Amino acid sequence: MKLNIAVFFGGESVEHEVSIISAHQAIEALDKNKYNVIPVYVSKERKLYVSDLLKDMSNYKDLKHLISQCTQVSITSEDNRVVIRPVKPSLFGPKELGTIDVAIPVMHGTNGEDGTIQGFFEMLKVPYAGCDLYGAAIGQDKVLQKNVLNDNNLPITNWFWVYGAEMDTHQSEILDKVHRLIYPVIIKPARTGSSVGISIAHNDEEYLACFDEARQYDEKIITEKVVKPMREINCSVVGDSYSCVASVLEEVSSVSQDELLSFSDKYLGGGKSTKSEGSKGMASTARIVPAPLTDEQTRLIQQLAKETFRVLGTSGVCRIDFLMDADTKKVYVNEINTIPGSLAFYLWQAAGVSFSELMDKLVELALDRERRRSKMTFSYETNILSNFSASSAKGSKGSKM
Repeated sequence: MKLNIAVFFGGESVEHEVSIISAHQAIEALDKNKYNVIPVYVSKERKLYVSDLLKDMSNYKDLKHLISQCTQVSITSEDNRVVIRPVKPSLFGPKELGTIDVAIPVMHGTNGEDGTIQGFFEMLKVPYAGCDLYGAAIGQDKVLQKNVLNDNNLPITNWFWVYGAEMDTHQSEILDKVHRLIYPVIIKPARTGSSVGISIAHNDEEYLACFDEARQYDEKIITEKVVKPMREINCSVVGDSYSCVASVLEEVSSVSQDELLSFSDKYLGGGKSTKSEGSKGMASTARIVPAPLTDEQTRLIQQLAKETFRVLGTSGVCRIDFLMDADTKKVYVNEINTIPGSLAFYLWQAAGVSFSELMDKLVELALDRERRRSKMTFSYETNILSNFSASSAKGSKGSKM
């Protein structure tokens, strides 16, 4: 029998549209001889919709019209089944719209990639691909991520973080920290992706403007020392904490000749994308695969990628981004993308692994994790409540704060 694979995408995130592109690529890659593919669109209002219309990328030109033609659903766990039900069932229509055997989240950024949707899957007890909620949360929050990397002696650039609101009362102290890093510096919201809200500052005036921009997207703001001259090297890793493999490496560059690879560079071809290029997502970014590095440099970065993957507790398919000082050749771990754009399929194609085979691996990893978890103990029987009297309940209320 075919497995019912639900691909979740969209969400309340600045990367909503990017998620649609990546999910469409994943849906196309899933082997229809093995799987019944169910696209589940998560609107910016966090409502769930299903329809075969969601499989056609051309329908997304008018999102409001598309949603009006789809069925809003709820997903519940019932009698060891994960069931899709219409929110407003018709009198004579079906009460069930299918079941889910495996969920594949292809949601970038906040309220999806950050552990939110993973927590939903955990409550449903449905096998799901990619990181568990802990790995997802650490992968999304670059402050937590950098602390873990630093504690495990992985190389990162000099940095510090503050809450955005601190700028209102501690501007001079924050600027003192920036001066110790020495300009230029990169300013980032801690929990966004796709270069949203990220910019470079060369002086105090620019820094304050960039900081103000970044705090529109997150409460935590990271400041890092710029690596210059810089090369950007990426490596994908597939697997889990038990076993993982690294892909070939890529070197990426900005097609707009800016100092950073922008959102436009990644997904809009530097503002000059065609219709077909726009549908390729990260696969359309200017890149060199394999990256022009020595064998020793390649092995080092692949090993650092696998170690980063392991210490952050991630799984599924991830992409780890590195910065290399072009002069000294020193390598720094920049960040991990736990649900990378286009699922980094282009790095695996270069290694002889098709996108379809990559999707098979994600399904396999999801089922393997569920099998392991089914053997673990998460609760046990006690008699605590049988000894809990009404008088004890009154006494447990405590004092009011």
